[in-house]
Amino acid sequence: MKPQQNRSYLMKFDVAIVGSGLAGLSVALHLAKTRKVVVISKRTLLDGASNWAQGGIAAVLDSGDSHEQHIADTLVAGAGLCDETATRYIVEHSRAAIEWLIEQGVPFTRDPTAELGYHLTREGGHSQRRIIHAADATGHAVQVTLEQKARAHPNITILEHHYAIDVIKSDKLEGSAPASAADSDDGGTPRCVGLYVQDVNSGKVMTLAADHTVLATGGAGKVYLYTTNPDTATGDGIAMAWRAGCRVANMEFIQFHPTCLYHPYAKSFLISEAVRGEGGLLKLPTAAGAAAGQRFMEWHDERAELAPRDVVARAIDFEIKKRGLDHVDLDISHQPPEFLKEHFPTIYARCLEFGIDITKQPIPVVPAAHYTCGGVVTDAMGRTDLPGLYAVGETAYTGLHGANRLASNSLLECLVLGRAAAQHIEQQPKPRSLPLPAWDESRVTDADEEVVIAHNWDELRRFMWNYVGIVRTTKRLERAQHRIGLLREEIYEYYSHFRITRDLLELRNLVDVASMIVESALSRRESRGLHFSQDYPETLPKALPTVLAPSRR
Repeated sequence: MKPQQNRSYLMKFDVAIVGSGLAGLSVALHLAKTRKVVVISKRTLLDGASNWAQGGIAAVLDSGDSHEQHIADTLVAGAGLCDETATRYIVEHSRAAIEWLIEQGVPFTRDPTAELGYHLTREGGHSQRRIIHAADATGHAVQVTLEQKARAHPNITILEHHYAIDVIKSDKLEGSAPASAADSDDGGTPRCVGLYVQDVNSGKVMTLAADHTVLATGGAGKVYLYTTNPDTATGDGIAMAWRAGCRVANMEFIQFHPTCLYHPYAKSFLISEAVRGEGGLLKLPTAAGAAAGQRFMEWHDERAELAPRDVVARAIDFEIKKRGLDHVDLDISHQPPEFLKEHFPTIYARCLEFGIDITKQPIPVVPAAHYTCGGVVTDAMGRTDLPGLYAVGETAYTGLHGANRLASNSLLECLVLGRAAAQHIEQQPKPRSLPLPAWDESRVTDADEEVVIAHNWDELRRFMWNYVGIVRTTKRLERAQHRIGLLREEIYEYYSHFRITRDLLELRNLVDVASMIVESALSRRESRGLHFSQDYPETLPKALPTVLAPSRR
């Protein structure tokens, strides 16, 4: 698809934000005071992963806690790969981020006996109670609040059911040589000048010009067969930045949430880390025979149920494979029913829909792909390698999460880095406007057999689960790499000859992200954090991030 030159903008904004989760909406609201902003959401504003977040947001909010303790907990969980400067910056700005949410009206669970007046819970890997939450539906409470603010703001335009295809770079345009330092961050390099965006309902593609573009599309959990992520988590921002020439880092570190509800009719429903934080115990199920009902985490780690997620996920995976189980049990029925209904109303109600009364019986759980710790390389202001292009939230790699994300640090990162990116954008001079090319479909046709997309989508997610899961081997990774190469050729051939659809665009992004995950995993010849290789079970003495650099396009 070759762009045609078109000197009239179809849409023009100061800032284009791709993604409508906490990262995207926080950037939009901080910028809307001074900039015309568009928020692009491929479904609705509430369809992203932020809306699903249960546990809460980690922040130092009590005098018994400290920045140093929160930083130390993060560094331990990150298994030596956290960037300490980035970690310190985010942690030290945590209280301000929470206070901003409170100012917006987020209804956090209150506790009149607490210093700040809000209840704080504890999750795995944390040495203190520092998780502020809204019962067990924190993400929903935050998203609904910010969504209402965004919809009401006159400077924010919302494009729901619109899909960002690719960014537009100035060096691909006619007459695009920078005229001054204001046209690029260093006065000579190409910059991001906008996006191609498809209206999903009509199928039409528009050219959207923007002085600055922010990628906040979330992670890539849908690259795996089993995930806690919503259907929107297809690695769009990571793939778009990669194709634009940006580096990505640490893509081998995919966090598998230890406890996803196991039920044939339950899709992607996770059981919050806070359930274990409030006393939930992992036990072997009835199918384990004589061992049924026994706790097993103490066999794997002295921290038992409060060990970091990677440890718990591997322990569950080990017990399931060793004993031929379908799942394990998470039991919190020893707590008073009133306590469970007050602290976990969403989990209680959802489980009850499937005939599971958590006040009387254990919850069947399995691990599932949950969080992408790697992403597009950025600095502390969200800047990528391409001037004018920013990445925030799960899409980005800031160095905070290292080899394993500490529970509830992700929403905090969205808030702190979202504000930092907005502040940096506000400080930039306005770049020179350039005529942007329109999308050209003159040489493509409607797809003849769309079943090819569904087949490739299913194949990709299945072999990623089987070959690039919680426990890896070099042989499995090489098999996955070979299959990805074949699939990518087929998918890009399809993309070149047929009109685009959302399913095709998501598959194109997923195969790119899958390739990055496998390449990163093959290059790490050790086991560290979320990456465990049976061929390299030891941890190397020096921790280094895995950084991939695409060929300049």
